Amino acid sequence: MAKSKAGMSDLAKIEQRLAYWLLLPTFVIMIAIAIYPLLSVFYNSFTNNIFASSKPVEFVQFNNYLNLLDLTIKEVPPKVDPATGKPQINPTTGKIDYQSAVSVLPRAPHRFKQVGQFNLLGNQYVLGATDPDFIHAVWDTIVFAILTVVLELVFGMIFALIINANFVGRGLMRAIILVPWAVPTAVSSQMWAYMLQPNRTGFFNTVLWRLGLGDGQTPFLSDPTFQMPAMIMIDVWKTTPFMALLMLAGLQLIPADIYEAANVDGANAVRQFFQLTLPLLRGTIAVALVFRTLDALRVFDLFQIVLGQARFSMASYTYYQLIQNRAMGYSSASSIVIFVVLSIFAVMYMRTLGVRSDES
Repeated sequence: MAKSKAGMSDLAKIEQRLAYWLLLPTFVIMIAIAIYPLLSVFYNSFTNNIFASSKPVEFVQFNNYLNLLDLTIKEVPPKVDPATGKPQINPTTGKIDYQSAVSVLPRAPHRFKQVGQFNLLGNQYVLGATDPDFIHAVWDTIVFAILTVVLELVFGMIFALIINANFVGRGLMRAIILVPWAVPTAVSSQMWAYMLQPNRTGFFNTVLWRLGLGDGQTPFLSDPTFQMPAMIMIDVWKTTPFMALLMLAGLQLIPADIYEAANVDGANAVRQFFQLTLPLLRGTIAVALVFRTLDALRVFDLFQIVLGQARFSMASYTYYQLIQNRAMGYSSASSIVIFVVLSIFAVMYMRTLGVRSDES
């Protein structure tokens, strides 16, 4: 028996070593296509490396990150009426006139530029940054991701419930719903850019003008007020079918006899949805939210094609720094920031939605 156990132990060791050798190519590939590029970007983020340049590369420590993320908040003092010595009132608005924000923002050791102003407890403040374009890009990307994912989840759930029902032409309806998702982003973005033209050559301006809701000259893509709603509308139109497909897959896995039992107990459709469907779809919703949020946070092509340099996402800003300014070190730091933001959202989802490993 002892010899038999020893033989089995030796065989297990041989199998374990063989498994390690078989997995070795996998680890080599992972290092080549994932770990090495990530470490390379991480290293470059601490340098002043210029793309396609013979200039010597210098180690600048955290300067790239400081330029990207350095923020300050300063109080903006009101203008003083020399006659009364009190804050000056704007005769048009009836509100206090404040001094220029530029006058209160620091200029050394780094020059801060205005990101925005806000009023708190009767005092006016200015938010300054060394790179306001990147701060705007981070904010716009997060707002874009949150709003698009929420709307796509709601509409995706509605469409999934519709096409999961039994009715004539259900197969055709499923195929039609997937059409926007099948259209390449480059094509759909350009198509929407044409429809959002700032005159009556654009579809939406023409429709609004025909309905008497405008003069047909609404600058959807050049006015900052309309830019973000336009981006959200385009992405929701394109990506809702993806969410609907994921929700439909989850609905197909729910046994029909559960709903039959609920009908016998007298539960109406609304109660069944909130007490049966949603809890049973929790895992599917978690996967859909993680994938869509991470995808939305790294949005590039939509912003790049439709808005260009008029408004950035985090990814398009990184592209701009690398291609237009050839600042490889600076764009690498921006890429690391994107990676950190994605990681934070992924961990938040895992903890909030209770996604756990099999071992736990």
